[in-house]
Amino acid sequence: MIGVRKNPYKELEKRIGYRFSKTRRLEAALTHRSFRFENEDITVDNQRLEFLGDAILGFLIAEYLYEKLPDKDEGFLTSFRSQTSSGRILAEIAMEIELGNYMRIGRGEESSGGRKRPSNLADALEAVIAAAYDDGGLRAVQKVFKKLFVSRIDSLSGDVWASNPKGQLQEYVQRRWKSGPRYHVLQRHGPPHALVFTVRVELPDGTFGVGRGSNKRDAESHAAAEVLSRLGVLAPTFSE
Repeated sequence: MIGVRKNPYKELEKRIGYRFSKTRRLEAALTHRSFRFENEDITVDNQRLEFLGDAILGFLIAEYLYEKLPDKDEGFLTSFRSQTSSGRILAEIAMEIELGNYMRIGRGEESSGGRKRPSNLADALEAVIAAAYDDGGLRAVQKVFKKLFVSRIDSLSGDVWASNPKGQLQEYVQRRWKSGPRYHVLQRHGPPHALVFTVRVELPDGTFGVGRGSNKRDAESHAAAEVLSRLGVLAPTFSE
C-alpha cells in the first residue's frame, strides 16, 4: 500500500487560518526566485503571486478601514492603508508565523541571510495571500486576513506617518496639487535572485527623488523619503 504524503505545511496552515486544498499553490508562494534560478526543474517562483497578493491585500485593508472608520476622510484612509501594508508590517507578521522556515530559497540567498531578510518575508506573505485566493477564492483570503491582520490593524496608534514615507508624500502632494506623485522604475540590476531596483519619484512641480531597494516597494519608499527630506518636510525614519 502506497503511503499518503505528509503535508509539510500543516502547522503553517494553522498559523494563517486556512487549509489549502492544493498545497502546491502554497509551495509556489514560498518559492523564492533564487531557488528557481538554482534548480532547472523548477519553473515557477512567487513573484507573480506577490503582485496579485499586494492588490488583494490592499483591497481587504481598504474595505476593513472603510467600515471601521466611517468618520475618516480619504486621505487618512489612504495613508493608514499604506502604513498597514508596509513592508515592515508584513515582515513582522511573517516572522511571527515563522514563514521563513518554510521558504524555498537558493544556497546563495540562504548563506546571505535571505531566510530572515524582511523584503523576502514580506514578498512571501503577499504571495501566500494570493495563493489562498487562487485556492479558495475571496472567502479563503478573508480567513487569512482576519487571522493575521485584523488585530494588528486594531492595535496601530493611528500615526499614519510611522515608517510610511510614501503615505506622507501622497498626502502632501494631494493637499498641495490635488494630484499624486509619479513613480518610475529607472533600473533593475543584479542577478535574477538578488535584484536591486532603482526608482525615481516626481512631483507636479518637477521636484524628484531617487531610491534603491531589493524590491520595488522599498525603492519607492526610499525615493519618497528623499523627496520629503529635500522639501524640508519632517519624514519618518525608514529602514529596509
